[in-house]
Amino acid sequence: MPGAGRRPDAADREQLRIGGRSVAWVPPLILLVAIAVLDWNTSGEFRIISWIVLVPGIAAAICGVWGTAVFAVLAVLTYVTVDTSWPHQYQTGLPDFILVAAGGVLATLACAVRVRGERHMLHMRDVVETTRRAVLRPLPPGWGDLDHAAAYLAADSEARVGGDFYDIQPGPSGTRVLLGDVQGKGLGAVDVAAALLGTFRESAYHESSLTTVAARLETRMLRHVEYCAAVGQTDGDRFATGVLVGFTDDDRDTVEVINFGHDPPLVVGPDGVRSLPPGDGLPLGLSELVPEPPPVLRVPLGPGETLLLVTDGVTEARDGDGEFFPLLDRVSEALAADPGAIEPRRLVRLVRDGTLRHSGGHLGDDTTIFAVRRRAAGPEAHQPVSNR
Repeated sequence: MPGAGRRPDAADREQLRIGGRSVAWVPPLILLVAIAVLDWNTSGEFRIISWIVLVPGIAAAICGVWGTAVFAVLAVLTYVTVDTSWPHQYQTGLPDFILVAAGGVLATLACAVRVRGERHMLHMRDVVETTRRAVLRPLPPGWGDLDHAAAYLAADSEARVGGDFYDIQPGPSGTRVLLGDVQGKGLGAVDVAAALLGTFRESAYHESSLTTVAARLETRMLRHVEYCAAVGQTDGDRFATGVLVGFTDDDRDTVEVINFGHDPPLVVGPDGVRSLPPGDGLPLGLSELVPEPPPVLRVPLGPGETLLLVTDGVTEARDGDGEFFPLLDRVSEALAADPGAIEPRRLVRLVRDGTLRHSGGHLGDDTTIFAVRRRAAGPEAHQPVSNR
């Protein structure tokens, strides 16, 4: 990650550590000593010194290449020392010596392959993390004069990035918020999300009208689909649902909302929880189906009220009986029990934990929870909620 500390390289990273120090050498060393001692204390008819071939094999799984090579050499030396200490008629001889020596060489080679694979895996994880941060950039506390918190849970825990997207963009005409969900999964969905976010960050800053921002997003979606078709990357009709919110500077008690076929946001405040009107807009990329652009809804948002925006990973999360997650009911119950739950960070944590419990931790789709509200004077900084 840019700006982060150096990630340990696979070549010098070992899997067993205590107090920051590697103890990966301990298990193979104990095994080596145990085999030598047991062999020394057994009868000549039951020799186990050839089992020492297991030592470099164990080292290959948990130590580095040089550590494995050292144990391979120690295994051969120990074998020779212990075996020659027996009378000639009880010595295992050349065949087992070849077995131990060949086993050490093969274990060292296997360790080199393992380390190379780990290095490649760590590199790919860095690439994925950099891609995730490029699509879902970190938002500083108070960005756009908004308190905010977010949790993003990718359905593919290895990929860690999917088709959900969100962002906040302040500008001369106020602060705009976007949350959306690209139809489909995989790298194609990530590509669409990146394209839409790039357009949002520019148009939300420069355009004075939220309707114009929405039009630019629709145009970008259509252009992206056209480009993908031209280069043969089509994998079905692409579209994206989303919610575009405008916080204007001249009216702090009202927000503008354009809904592109997405679940309407919830307003969580001291007086309870209510759902915003769904709006009549179609998802981005389907403008040819209707002659009119989606309408702009102007809805009241009082002091202290928080907008809660989620993707369908929340609303369509199912329990063991196939029941959907009751988002509105759960938030209402939590607010009745604790009025402080309207704070964005606590609200996001509440919904995230509730969704995971309801689904048993098995998410069928990418899941994003995003909460924003106007920042009061002198608030404490709120950090995004950890996904762990």
